[in-house]
Amino acid sequence: MFGAQVNRRSALIGGVGALGVATVLPATGSAQEYPPNWPAVEPYGTADQREDLKLRADNTRVLDLELRPRDDERGRVWIRDTYVNHFVVDGKSVYVATGTTRPAGTATAGGYNDGIFVWTAESLDGPWKLVDTTGIRPDADKGKVWSPEFVTENEPGRTVVAPWQTYWGEGENKRGAAWAPEVHHFRGTWFIVACMGDSSRKVGSFMLRSEGGLAGPYRVVNGNLEKPFGDRNPGVPDDVDEKRYYHIDGGLHTEGDKAWLVLHNDLYAEFQDDMEDIVPKTNLPTFQQQRYDPEPYLEGAHVIKYEGKYYLVHAAWNKKGANGRQAYTPEGEKFQYDAVIAVSDRFEGPYSRRWTAGIGAGHNNLFVDADGALWATFFRNPAAGYWSVPGRKEDAAVAGIVRMEWTGPSGNRVYARRRG
Repeated sequence: MFGAQVNRRSALIGGVGALGVATVLPATGSAQEYPPNWPAVEPYGTADQREDLKLRADNTRVLDLELRPRDDERGRVWIRDTYVNHFVVDGKSVYVATGTTRPAGTATAGGYNDGIFVWTAESLDGPWKLVDTTGIRPDADKGKVWSPEFVTENEPGRTVVAPWQTYWGEGENKRGAAWAPEVHHFRGTWFIVACMGDSSRKVGSFMLRSEGGLAGPYRVVNGNLEKPFGDRNPGVPDDVDEKRYYHIDGGLHTEGDKAWLVLHNDLYAEFQDDMEDIVPKTNLPTFQQQRYDPEPYLEGAHVIKYEGKYYLVHAAWNKKGANGRQAYTPEGEKFQYDAVIAVSDRFEGPYSRRWTAGIGAGHNNLFVDADGALWATFFRNPAAGYWSVPGRKEDAAVAGIVRMEWTGPSGNRVYARRRG
């Protein structure tokens, strides 16, 4: 991997471990203890509800991101799909943060939002400052690195915003909604992978490439000039034209000098060497997974390699069924937005059974900090369930991180750090 780069949802490991503390014998001959694997919850697909997997005050923190004028009233940045990562660039430690934010005067980021903002810091402790974009766009919001409204910057041979990324309606100049951005530094270049929402002419995943530093300026890669990555998605919401809908939640996985696109739930493709498009462009291959039965709607798919293993992560709604069972199923009342993980010896699979890595930690990424500690992001989903009710909703949609623990090379799982 590039320098100290650890990509979105990194370091997730799974496997079957014995009860109690797993031990290994390092080359020195001394035994080292690791936290234990928990036995699987049966039947497969049951949501693990053990208290230690919850996000608590002793294993989490909320990052103090620099406020924009629209954030003053709340006193905190409203953000979904929180993404944080650590890189070493030119010998310096750099932390980045981004996510799905909302514009002034709106309750959510659905329909329209205010583009992609990026924050940066030298330490997780901050200060977390908006990246300085004033030299690129003196009259635009500081920290906004890309937005569909930048379509006026297009010029021959350089496309900042593709036509399909603009508002689908007629007679209005609206910005559209950019979802779930993530920032990567690969081969000395900054990339952003994100998704256009339902208000754009086409819905799906795309990639931006910086022609400068982290602040940009960014342009759309050649593979997204006409459409999102991959094929049209046959499974679309009832109110969305299927001719406009492609696969969402794109992510980037890098290993050595190669990079792969990971698309919604199942799909992947290798990038061309020039990072301008994927191969193949259509009919993408699928991961070999052990699905739930029945398989629910999953989001936020991502793969990362850590300690020689490949980890596939999904966000899944933990639902309460009529029988009282809480499980990852298509039916039931939404309760918590969880992170579920599987592991494989190969990028394409086959992957192990999934396990619950964190209750309420769905649509996250994992990263390793400058000291080698493992963290995951979270945002407390306000759309439904636990964090949607008055009294909790005010504390939802945050830039949160949770300390994670690894059960070692024999256990090969990662959980939100448990007590004891």
